[in-house]
Amino acid sequence: MGSRKKRERQQDLWIATSDVVRTPANAFYDRLNEVLDKHHFDRRIEHLCRRYYKGPKGRPSMAPGVYFRMLLIGYFEGLDSERGIAWRVADSLSLRHFLRYLLDEKTPDHSTVSRTRRLFWLETHKAIFRWVLKILAQEGLIQGQTVAVDATTLEANAAMRAIVRRDNGLKYEEYLKELAAAAGIENPTREQLARLDRKRKKKASNQEWKHPFDSDSRITKMKDGRTHLAHKAEHAVDLSSGALLAVTLQPADAGDTTTMPVTLAEAQKAAQPVNPLGVEEVVADKGYHSGEALKELHVEGMRSYIPEPQRGRRHWRGKRVEQKRVYANRRRVQGDRSKRLQKLRTELTERTFAHLYETGGMRRLHLKGRENVLKRLLVHAAGFNLSLVMRQMLGFGKPRQLQDLAGCFSAIWSALRAFSAFSSRWNALRHLFRGPVAPSRPNLGSYIAA
Repeated sequence: MGSRKKRERQQDLWIATSDVVRTPANAFYDRLNEVLDKHHFDRRIEHLCRRYYKGPKGRPSMAPGVYFRMLLIGYFEGLDSERGIAWRVADSLSLRHFLRYLLDEKTPDHSTVSRTRRLFWLETHKAIFRWVLKILAQEGLIQGQTVAVDATTLEANAAMRAIVRRDNGLKYEEYLKELAAAAGIENPTREQLARLDRKRKKKASNQEWKHPFDSDSRITKMKDGRTHLAHKAEHAVDLSSGALLAVTLQPADAGDTTTMPVTLAEAQKAAQPVNPLGVEEVVADKGYHSGEALKELHVEGMRSYIPEPQRGRRHWRGKRVEQKRVYANRRRVQGDRSKRLQKLRTELTERTFAHLYETGGMRRLHLKGRENVLKRLLVHAAGFNLSLVMRQMLGFGKPRQLQDLAGCFSAIWSALRAFSAFSSRWNALRHLFRGPVAPSRPNLGSYIAA
């Protein structure tokens, strides 16, 4: 048996880099680097980011390709903060090799990543997302004909207890004290303030309250029923392959029918290089249904497959065009094609949410401001689309799947070895009690009994 004391020895002064043990994750990241190099990723990035660098003087900066690769690591490894990404890169030899950093080079820290993100424009991150879409188009993973739209909420990096009034900047507790003074309560206690607050209606309105350091976040009810400051992320997914055509970040209190045109406009730009007609069919849930929205989709040349909520009997006086569009959508929704598309929408859009926000670590944000959050979201979406290319090439889209695959093969091999050992022992016992069996036609009944 090995022991800790036996492993204690003096460290060697010199060691060859070829003798450094590498982890199995290299197999995934090496192939990912091959895909990026094949499409000239670094040359494209450096050309886009040349405007941000001035002359050879000053402190050596982080290469643009390293910055975007580190954000991709955040998606593939499920790291929610830039501090966690920097620590993981410094700790892992495989990720250091993915960034092409030598063993004697210091990897970028989180402050360098944050400052680079703030300096790079949002349009640069959008250009990277569109560049990855071109790769998917070359691989035949985008058709751009049928698109599903759905949205989810992301918890902002802002606390409800820090909100202030929009008109005078008063904090919530100070505002309650003013209400108590107006009600004739002098020097109110916390219990009295809480009792006064419970009696009020519409206590947290986005028209009256905001966060002082993250004014883009909105007070909203999350999926689990809690009330938080949040953002609304909306996806447009190509139903032919599950690729993300567009990702937008909207105010959390904005309705679905209000935010859908913005997301579809981005999806239209992404689909036109592949499909000259652009997006032809739109699939969504009943939250996106309205007469005005259906009329706008028809003007844009898109067919809608949006279920209609139960609103009771409607009056169409003065709304002849909306009535026609609603009835046409109702006929399409009742068909078999609509049912197939709705099943695909449920599967593929929820898959993007799961990969980007659950396993990707972006459900709880660590950034403030719409632009900062959207920059990170765009690179996450680019990583999701790159995983589709990797899945087509290798059969898996994340390094975790590669490790799980190795574990699965190991379990299958162990099960086969155990079955072989059991079979040999069973045959030995059968020969011991029954004697040798003459070679003849195989008896299926005996094997079933065994």
